[in-house]
Amino acid sequence: MDSSASPAIIGWSHEPFTRADPRSVERMIIDAAAAAIAHAGVEPAEIDEIWLGHFNSGFVRQDFSASLALGVSPDLRFRRATRVENACATGSAAVHAALRGIRVGDARVALVVGVEKMSEVPPKEVGEILLHACYVAEESGIEAGFAGVFGKIAAAYFERHGDQSDALAAIAAKNHANGCDNPYAQMRRDIGYAFCREPSEKNPFVAGPLKRTDCSLVSDGAAALVLASADRARSAPRAVGFRAAVQVNDVMPMSRRDILAFEGPRETWARGLAAAGAALSDLSFAEVHDCFTMAELMIYEAMGLAEPGQGARAIAEGTVLKDGRLPVNRSGGLKAKGHPIGATGVSMHALAAMQLTGSAGDLQIPGATLGATFNMGGAAVANYLSVLEPRHT
Repeated sequence: MDSSASPAIIGWSHEPFTRADPRSVERMIIDAAAAAIAHAGVEPAEIDEIWLGHFNSGFVRQDFSASLALGVSPDLRFRRATRVENACATGSAAVHAALRGIRVGDARVALVVGVEKMSEVPPKEVGEILLHACYVAEESGIEAGFAGVFGKIAAAYFERHGDQSDALAAIAAKNHANGCDNPYAQMRRDIGYAFCREPSEKNPFVAGPLKRTDCSLVSDGAAALVLASADRARSAPRAVGFRAAVQVNDVMPMSRRDILAFEGPRETWARGLAAAGAALSDLSFAEVHDCFTMAELMIYEAMGLAEPGQGARAIAEGTVLKDGRLPVNRSGGLKAKGHPIGATGVSMHALAAMQLTGSAGDLQIPGATLGATFNMGGAAVANYLSVLEPRHT
C-alpha cells in the first residue's frame, strides 16, 4: 500500500527521559512542542489542532492538561486541544487521533505531545496508580502493581511452556545494550546477561518469576510530533508516511480471555500488516511495548516471529538483535529508554521517524525503509500498530 496520499510526520522532538525531571508538566509539554514545531519548519499559526497524550491518574495534581500546550505561542490561542488517555498506549492514542483528524479533513496540520511525570509520588503510590489501568473489579488486589499483573502472566506462561528465565534475561540484556546508543534513554548502561539472569540483592524477584531487570523504568519524559496532510507534507523538509495505523481493543478482564494467547496484539499485527500490504519480513525494524520482558517475549509470538510458546527462539537465534533479521527495540525499548506513560507511544513514532530519515545517529539501522511501532495499554487490552515509511528526507 502506497502511503503518498496519507498524512505524514513532518517534524518531531524527543526530550531525554529521566528518573526525575525538575520541570513542571506544563514546561515539559511546552518545550517538547516548541522543538517539534521548529523541527517541522511550520509556524504555530498553521497548527489546526493539538492532541495531548497524558495518562496522569494522580501522578501530578494538574489534570485537564490539553490547553497547556497553547503556552508555546500566542498564535495557538483558540485552537482545538484535546487530551487522550488509553493506559500505557496513551501516546499512540494521541498520534492516531491526530491522524484521523487530518484524514477526515478537520485539520491540515496537527501537533501531538506525549508527556508523563511519575516522580512526584512515592514508589508504592506509582504501583497503585498504574493498577488503575487493570480491571479494577477483579484485579486491583494484585500485589506489586502492574509488575504483579505480568508476574502472574509470566508464571502461567512458565507453567504452560516451561521456564523462560534465560530468554527474559537475554531480552533485558539486549535492550540495555541497545540503550547505550540512545541519547534519550534514561539508563545508558550495558548490565550484561549474567546480571539479568541471576537474582541478587541488586536484582531481586519483584513478582512471580520477574526480577527487577525484567521491569521497565519509572520515568519522567516528553516527546512531540507534527503531522500534516499529504499536500502540506510535500513542501516539508522531510516526511514519514503511514502505510497503516490500526487500533484493536480487547475485553478488559483477564478472566474472560486466554491472556497467554495475546489475542489483541495478534489481531493488531495481522490487521496492520494486511492494511500496509506488507509481510513481517518487509520490516526493517520494530519498536514494541516491552513494559516487561515477558511482554516482549509474547509480542514476538503475536507479531508472527515465533509460534505460540516458542517466543524464546527469536532472541536465542539472534533474529531480534540489532544486526538480526528484524531488530526489535533498537532504542533500548521501555526497559532502558524508560516508560513515561503518556510519552511512550509518541517516542516510538519519533524514533521510528528518525530511523526512516537516516537521522538516528548511533541507533541507525542501515538502509531502514519500513518500520513498525507497537504500543499496548493494560494487559494486552488497548493495542496500536503503525507501519511507517519515508516519503522524502
